[in-house]
Amino acid sequence: MTTCALCLPTPHDLLWQDDFCRVVLLHDADYPAYCRVELLAHVKEMTDLPPAARARTMKVVFAVETALREVIQPDKINLASLGNKTPHLHWHILPRFEEDKHFPNSHWGSAVRDSESQPLKQDQRDRLQQLVVERVECALNS
Repeated sequence: MTTCALCLPTPHDLLWQDDFCRVVLLHDADYPAYCRVELLAHVKEMTDLPPAARARTMKVVFAVETALREVIQPDKINLASLGNKTPHLHWHILPRFEEDKHFPNSHWGSAVRDSESQPLKQDQRDRLQQLVVERVECALNS
C-alpha cells in the first residue's frame, strides 16, 4: 500500500491550519500564488463528510479565494477538487491571469503561450498569509 502524500506533513508553505484542515501555498513556478486547502483526515469525497464539515471546508476555500483576490487581483480564480491522482479531499485555489501560460485553458493542459510568471514578493506572501488567517478565522466564526 502506498502512503497518501496529503496524510503526511506538508512540504509546502503552511499559511494556516487547525485540527480539521490546512491551507498551503504550493511551490509552482508558473502559478506562484497557487493555494490548496487539504483536509487533515483521509477522506475521499465531499459526500463522505457530514453536512457541517462540508460547509466548514467550503468556508475555508472561499476565505482563501477572497484573500488571493485581495492580494494579487487575478483576472479569474479557478476552484477544483479532483483527487484522481490523490484520493484525499483537497481543493485547489488557483489565481489566473489572461497572460498566464495556459489561459483560458486549464493549467493542467498544454500551454498556449510562453509566459514567465513573477514570483510572489515577500511582502505579498506575508500579506497573503495574514489575510488567509484573518479571512478563514472570520468565516469559521460567523
